[in-house]
Amino acid sequence: MSRAVEVSVVLPAYNEANTLADTVVTTLSTLESFLPAGAFEILVAEDGCEDRTPEIATELAAEHDAVRHVHSDERLGRGGALEYAFEQSNGETLVYFDTDLATDIGHLEELVECVRSGEYDVATGSRWLPDSEADRPAKRGVPSLGYNSLVRLFLRSDLQDHQCGFKAFDRDVLFALLDDVEDEHWFWDTEVLVRAQRSGYRVNEFPVRWTPKGDSKVDIVRDVLGMGSQILRTWWQLSISPRITRTVTLTAGSLLVFVSLALMTLYLDPSEVLDSMAEADRLYILLAAVVYLLSWPLRGLRYRDILDSIGYHERWEFLTGAIFISQTGNLVFPARAGDAVRAYIVKARRDIPYPSGFASLAVERVYDLLTITFMAGVVLLWLALTGSLGELEAALSGDPVQGSERESGQTALVVAAGVGLAAVCAVFFIVYTARRDRNYVRPAVRRLSSDSYAEYVAGVIEQFVGDIQTVAQDRASFVRVGVSSLVIWVLDVVVGIVVLLAFAVDVAPALLVGAGFFAVSVGNLAKVLPLSPGGIGLYEGAFTLLIVTLTPIGGVVALSAAIVDHAVKNVVTILGGFLSMGLLNVSLTTAVEESPEADVVQND
Repeated sequence: MSRAVEVSVVLPAYNEANTLADTVVTTLSTLESFLPAGAFEILVAEDGCEDRTPEIATELAAEHDAVRHVHSDERLGRGGALEYAFEQSNGETLVYFDTDLATDIGHLEELVECVRSGEYDVATGSRWLPDSEADRPAKRGVPSLGYNSLVRLFLRSDLQDHQCGFKAFDRDVLFALLDDVEDEHWFWDTEVLVRAQRSGYRVNEFPVRWTPKGDSKVDIVRDVLGMGSQILRTWWQLSISPRITRTVTLTAGSLLVFVSLALMTLYLDPSEVLDSMAEADRLYILLAAVVYLLSWPLRGLRYRDILDSIGYHERWEFLTGAIFISQTGNLVFPARAGDAVRAYIVKARRDIPYPSGFASLAVERVYDLLTITFMAGVVLLWLALTGSLGELEAALSGDPVQGSERESGQTALVVAAGVGLAAVCAVFFIVYTARRDRNYVRPAVRRLSSDSYAEYVAGVIEQFVGDIQTVAQDRASFVRVGVSSLVIWVLDVVVGIVVLLAFAVDVAPALLVGAGFFAVSVGNLAKVLPLSPGGIGLYEGAFTLLIVTLTPIGGVVALSAAIVDHAVKNVVTILGGFLSMGLLNVSLTTAVEESPEADVVQND
């Protein structure tokens, strides 16, 4: 070439055998009309195609000096393919547009010169500006309008059209932005534009003539799961996460706990509850804390067995600390954000991939739910044999407990029943599929979507489910984890019974044990859903209702015991969490910010 390349044009190509040759020829002639010879190059970013696109791209590269073929053996996704090609480009002005030429190629000079002249850092065509000429049928226009409105609302973008495949960038600016861009699929365009605006770069949006090419349809996985979750992820990273400091999170968490406990005492005289709690035997409460503390090494050993089953061998001491920290996160942050903290810790400290971290946690949760459900079921059978079911039914439909206490207990029991049923169904499905070679995940996802993003999602889900099935296939591990789960939750129930004894309740031992097992089991089932931080409120409601219904213990003492029982467990958890943070050098706030929270489909 006679001079250095100034402009690099990338054509993302996936199964474009019918249009690629014409698009390349048209692009060459258009570039030649306003750029000197040798000042530009065209890169065909061929992304794991299944048709003749690779052969055609190779032929075009051999025929034209300005054309290069950038091949990928496997699907990288739209954003991934663009990044891969841009990394191999030479130009200072980087351009891409869709190979179907839906955007009038006559706008190419305006697009290139916006950035090449130095006037703007980023330029993008728009189909939604007043002067744009876009023939948009409703099936394309309505979803596009809704999507762009959500981006402007949540991500505070000033642009009207984020997904028009007609963009140009200054090379240095683009690669500075790509350090923070996470999406590798269809949201890539939007994330680059939003981050460019947030970083203060000059972005020019100009009207274009646009004609739809081919058919289009709403893709459930790509458009709803993919794009929707990415909008929320970017909103969290740009607008929420920077404001979450250690002081803010601890203050907010403490305030929520205080408000929740205050609401629990509205329907009982708070002074009576406080007096009752003050009269509790402190030695019994200390004993309850010791019993609960004994369950934590068992949690670390159980988690070690689960990870062993999927191929990761770690020390139980480290894993106990990770569980302490994650459970502390669940008490401080809403929506069980602590679960993602544990996945972050084992990834950051032991390089266990996020899908495996979440899968191991899911296995643990399944065992927890099954064990609690089993214990509640055994006691329910015991109640039936002793003729106490009538009292329980009266509690749910009658008025043995007044006002909010009964309503809270009823809500808790409904939640507990739903969670227990879901847990049983999930385990039956996992065990059933673990004994068969058939792949259930990918066909199910393909029914929802034919997009490349769906293949990516299916792969992550398969790894996730596969790890769970591995544990189910290992009979020795299955039994070992099951036994340890039973011991852990029996100790949890013992804590509740010891706390009841601290209030000097006069109840027959058999009745106290049975009611305690049922109250603690149902209370734990009720707080599985993240309806309040640490399940505060639902747990106390279920515990109080069942103790009052099944025993002669009054509402004040039952609520006092429920609060103390939950408080003992939470205090032990928080103290262990902060000690573990110091020993493992983990910041809870940093872990929450950097963990993929439930963004389980993030590329590891």
